[in-house]
Amino acid sequence: MGFCENVGQLNLLGALFVVSRLLLHLQCGHSKLLGLRTRFEDQYFRRNNFICWLAVRMKLFLHNILTSRVLKSVKVGYPLKLKANTLKVSTVDYDPASVARLIPKVEWSVVKSVADEIGEEYIPCLPEEVPVNYSENEEFLKLAHRALLEVDVMEGVLVCPETGREFTISNGIPNMLVNEGE
Repeated sequence: MGFCENVGQLNLLGALFVVSRLLLHLQCGHSKLLGLRTRFEDQYFRRNNFICWLAVRMKLFLHNILTSRVLKSVKVGYPLKLKANTLKVSTVDYDPASVARLIPKVEWSVVKSVADEIGEEYIPCLPEEVPVNYSENEEFLKLAHRALLEVDVMEGVLVCPETGREFTISNGIPNMLVNEGE
């Protein structure tokens, strides 16, 4: 597959691994949340004596926390516009308590707008706002679970809202590396 052909890509995978582990420990408390239980255990390979972990695929939860602030001319860099070419739905164990803990950590208007762009084929119609009693609303939690955790963007681009700079998504991994001087 060639995910770790240079040090920059290896560093990106390492960073994704650290971020995803931090999210799991701080926000959720267990490894079921992003479907990482099997990804961390099963989807790795050896190349040049490094173990390269495929930390997390491009899910809408990850899209919601990514920014392009690393670019010199960018002040906010959020939200990135998502142009998805290839989508895949993966089954992730549903845990209502974990999903309820995620809701206050995401910008719901961004999730809603991206879900609308992706279409009801992948994500059923989401409410405009988070319900007041969302942690007890099973129907809402299942919709949020589907939107945030089960839809993988396999191919596409993320676009900086301020500069128009595109970051490619290939094999479910967003390439957020920037060139010197950017």
